[in-house]
Amino acid sequence: MYELNVEDEFASAHYLREYKGKCERVHGHNYKVMITVKEKKLDKTGLVVDFSELKKELKKILEILDHRLLNELPYFKKNNPSAESLAKYIYDSIRRPLKAKKVKISKVTVWETGRASAAYFDE
Repeated sequence: MYELNVEDEFASAHYLREYKGKCERVHGHNYKVMITVKEKKLDKTGLVVDFSELKKELKKILEILDHRLLNELPYFKKNNPSAESLAKYIYDSIRRPLKAKKVKISKVTVWETGRASAAYFDE
């Protein structure tokens, strides 16, 4: 089994609804995101997928989130913009474009800080 990872970053603000503590107030993070794909076989060139393709698809999604108040985006009006929800949002958003390239997303990890992350993956 092969596993590939690419990372990128974005900055956004958010606040957590129905949360008691400092995170209920508007604040921001410099998020780091890593997507992971897995595949059993390589293509004829010896690749699972070109890293540049993964980076390009991730960049498209992060441009939607970058320098935004996440709570104002449609998905986060229904879902609290926690690191967990961000990981699922990115996972769901990147799954279709990667599937079209015959690549299966395995996991998305989102770091709010250098020491705190959340991940989403299908079992």
